[in-house]
Amino acid sequence: MEIIRHVSTTQKAIAFTFDDGPNPVYTPQLLDIFDEVSGRATFFMMGKQIELYPETVLDVHVRKHEIGNHTYSHPFMTRISLEECERELLDTDRIITQVTGTRPVVMRPPYMDYNLEVHSITAKFAYPVIGALNGDARDWEMPGVEHILEVNRKQIGCGSILLFHDGFGDRSQTIEAVRILTKELAEEGYQLVTVSELLQMAES
Repeated sequence: MEIIRHVSTTQKAIAFTFDDGPNPVYTPQLLDIFDEVSGRATFFMMGKQIELYPETVLDVHVRKHEIGNHTYSHPFMTRISLEECERELLDTDRIITQVTGTRPVVMRPPYMDYNLEVHSITAKFAYPVIGALNGDARDWEMPGVEHILEVNRKQIGCGSILLFHDGFGDRSQTIEAVRILTKELAEEGYQLVTVSELLQMAES
C-alpha cells in the first residue's frame, strides 16, 4: 500500500498536480501558464465539479494535460463505507470518461486520507495512489506567495511530485506562485510532465 510522493529517476522532470477543480476562473489560467513553458500537469478533479464545468474539463484534456480521480464529493475515505468509497471513485471515473473519452489512470485521496481498506478499493481500479512532497506549502490556506515558493523550492528535484489547488475559494496566490515556479524550473532545464509520464521514467 504505497502513496507515491516521488519517483526515483535521474531525469530532470517534475510533476505539478492540482486538486479540487475544475474551476472556471483558475484552471484556465494554469493551462495558459503551462502553455508558456511547454509543460503539462495533472489535475485531480472532483466529480461534482466536473458536472458543473465540463467545458473546463474538456479544455484541460484537449490541451493534453492529465485528469486524475479525486472522488466525487471529497470525503475522508477512511470514514465512509467501502461501498461508498467505491461509488465515489466509480462515479467520478465514469464522469471523466464521459466528458473526455479517456479513463483516468491515477487517483489522489482527499486529505491524503488512506488505509489498507481503502487500498482494497483503489486496487480494483488499478490506480496508482498519488501523494506529494510539498504538503507543508499549504497553498489552500492562502499563506502568501513567498511562503508557497519557499516551501516548494526545497522540494525541487528529479522526480518530485508537487501539490497545489485550483478548486475552492480564492486561488490567486497559488496561480502567482505556480507562474513563478514553472518559469524558474523551465530555465533550469526541468521538464514539467504529467504524473503518468513521470511514473514511466521510474528507474529501479
